[in-house]
Amino acid sequence: MKIEIWSDIFCPFCYIGKRRFENALNKFLGKDKVEVVYRSFELSPDAPKVNNKNINETIAEKYGISVEEAKINNDGIIRQAAELGLEYNFDTLILGNSFDAHRLIHFAKDFNKMGEVKEALFKAYFTDSKNISDIDTLGDIAKSVGLDKEEAIKFLNSDKYKNEVREDEALARNYGITSVPTFVFNDKFKVTGAQPEDVFLMALNKALEEDKPSLDLENNNGKNVCIDGNCGI
Repeated sequence: MKIEIWSDIFCPFCYIGKRRFENALNKFLGKDKVEVVYRSFELSPDAPKVNNKNINETIAEKYGISVEEAKINNDGIIRQAAELGLEYNFDTLILGNSFDAHRLIHFAKDFNKMGEVKEALFKAYFTDSKNISDIDTLGDIAKSVGLDKEEAIKFLNSDKYKNEVREDEALARNYGITSVPTFVFNDKFKVTGAQPEDVFLMALNKALEEDKPSLDLENNNGKNVCIDGNCGI
């Protein structure tokens, strides 16, 4: 079984959805036969590599709400993460651009460490307040999962894996994916959003039933997903 996951490092629900999916996968009897592939999706492709604004101020400015409203929304996301053992430090997030981070994930695929790098990037951004737009930081993340830092930095300073990121994004458009996280099961159906574990487990079991009609579990009216940089609970 093949599960393709479109997500962005800057999406808080993508980390939450990753953990909920993994928890469901651990309960799935056929987990040893499941291949997980992480696909690239940029919520803010035009974002600068350096952004000194606070996340609450940025969201308030972008969507015309107050800083207090933005903080209330983000506090709700932090509570959801904490229930899964994830620590989100929104007050010290370093905003930037995720393109090179996606390239690093493709680099890691060549060494069967795609999932490990994805996890390390999420932790670096949400928990450790690292600048994942910085090439040296990305090199350190590569090293933390057993990859060669100098080799990672060398490719990051080249054009390598840029096409792979764009191909993932083109494939997302073909699937009609406009928000993340989105999970595509065996090219048959998709589950959108950081759904509860039982929903993911149901999807895993359904993916085994080749003769059943397709099923789309959409994003619950925009909840627990990020769309164009906007994340709602």
